[in-house]
Order: sequence, then C-alpha cells, then structure tokens
Amino acid sequence: MGAASMIVLIISAIVFAAGGIITSKILVMGIKNPVKSQPYECGVETIGNTWVQFNVGYYLFALIFLIFDVEIVFLYPWAVVVKSIGWTALLEIMIFLFILFLGFLYAHKKGALKWV
Repeated sequence: MGAASMIVLIISAIVFAAGGIITSKILVMGIKNPVKSQPYECGVETIGNTWVQFNVGYYLFALIFLIFDVEIVFLYPWAVVVKSIGWTALLEIMIFLFILFLGFLYAHKKGALKWV
C-alpha cells in the first residue's frame, strides 16, 4: 500500500462518515417534543435532579476487575503451549504475574478494593 492508497482510504472514510450524518439530518423529521428530551430510566419518571455523581471508587473497582480479566485472556494461550515452549515461558509468565501482583498490592494499599 502506497501513499495513494492511504489517501483514498482516508477520503472514503470521511465521505462515509459524513454521508451517514447528512442522510440522518435529511431523513429525520425535526419535531421537538419536551417529553422525548427527558431522561429515561426503566419507565420510571425522574424526581428531582437527574445529575447524580457516583463515587470514583466504583470506577476504580471496575478498572481493576478489567485488568485482572485481561490477565486471564493472556494466561489461557500460555497454558495451551506451555509444554512446547519450556522453561522460558514459565519464567516470562512468572514475571508477568509478579507485575500484576504488584499492581494488586498498590490498589489494595490505596484502598481501591474497599467497597463503598
């Protein structure tokens, strides 16, 4: 792929994205309804202010879960080929697990694993 192919790819991506936006603006009727602009939560009408801030601890807990979930994604292929690779693979996975364990200790020290 040369520079010309990349330019064609970028131009077609811009045309494709702009085409979708322009088509939606043309086809969608512009009728404004105050009921449709209200926040919707499971059919229950909102009471009071709808802007509610959540504790950042929930997001930290989710990110830590995501990190250890991705760890499993890397461990499975390693477990499939560990016999054919040998001791090198064992050493590398131990280093990987040690780094993840240090991350776990850091999160535990900062209190990110305490449920609020």
